[in-house]
Amino acid sequence: MQWESWSAFWDMGGAGFYVWGSYGVTFAVIGLELVLVLQRRKETVKRLLRWRRAVGKDGSGRAGARMES
Repeated sequence: MQWESWSAFWDMGGAGFYVWGSYGVTFAVIGLELVLVLQRRKETVKRLLRWRRAVGKDGSGRAGARMES
C-alpha cells in the first residue's frame, strides 16, 4: 500500500483512530503485564529467601543442623 503523505498514513482512510488505538492499548497492556510479572518475581524471590533462612540451608527445618548418616 502507498499513501500520498504521512497524514494519509496516520489517518488510514478513516480507520486510523481504531488501528492506532488498538496498537496503543496492546502495548500498554503488554507493558503492564511486564511490570506485574517483574513485581511478582521480586516478591517470590524475597519469600523464597525468607523460607530458606527459616528452614535452614540443608532443608531439615533446623537452622545449622547437619545431615546424619
